[in-house]
Amino acid sequence: MRKATIITASIASLALGGCIQVKAPDKPIEINLNVKIQQEVVVKLQRDAQDLIQNNPELFPQ
Repeated sequence: MRKATIITASIASLALGGCIQVKAPDKPIEINLNVKIQQEVVVKLQRDAQDLIQNNPELFPQ
């Protein structure tokens, strides 16, 4: 009984082993992070401009 189970399991594993295929994609994977980077740059520039105006009021008279 135990021998039959081992033989059956080995035959099943050989049969299923040929079904798995790994294939590389045709196109490269593209990760677009431009939105996050642009938002950070805008916030940093806005803070820098605000600091410049507050620290140098003579440059921007009202």
